[in-house]
Amino acid sequence: MADTDTGAPPKVVLVTASLLVAALAVAVAVVALTKSSSGQPDPNQPLALVSVPAPQAGSPDCAKLIAGVPATLTSNGKELSPRTLAEPAPKATVAWGEPDPVVLRCGLERPPELTPTAQLRVVNKVQWLQIEQGGSATWYAVDRPVYLALTVPESAGTGPLQAVSDAIAAKLPVKPLKF
Repeated sequence: MADTDTGAPPKVVLVTASLLVAALAVAVAVVALTKSSSGQPDPNQPLALVSVPAPQAGSPDCAKLIAGVPATLTSNGKELSPRTLAEPAPKATVAWGEPDPVVLRCGLERPPELTPTAQLRVVNKVQWLQIEQGGSATWYAVDRPVYLALTVPESAGTGPLQAVSDAIAAKLPVKPLKF
């Protein structure tokens, strides 16, 4: 229904449209301000991790290892700071860096890929089974009293694997492989 003198829409329609545009502008501004300027996750936000079966996560071996891992890791010359994990945080799990964190989990079940013919790599006296995943790799330490998994983004370099290997070698004794 147009104003008969000017052909313009009624004032009610114009005011409503103006309010909707203003509300949309405010919503866009709020979203923009709550996201970091780089479009990356906020490193101050706790890192949410999916829980995985870890029947030995509460073991003394995991407690000893987690207490002995480095406070920071170095990845391609960049220092990775520890991340706070969102609650409920998985037991015996630590993470470093952002936006793609390095995550160490202790006390996991034996990886099904560990077979007598599996290709293992030794890094700083620790035997690892590498499982590639899109954009990252999970390395399973398979020669200790508990199974450990270190998930690293493909861009991480070898620094995190070497530092965690040193901590594992220092804190946990070597055990024969079990298939």
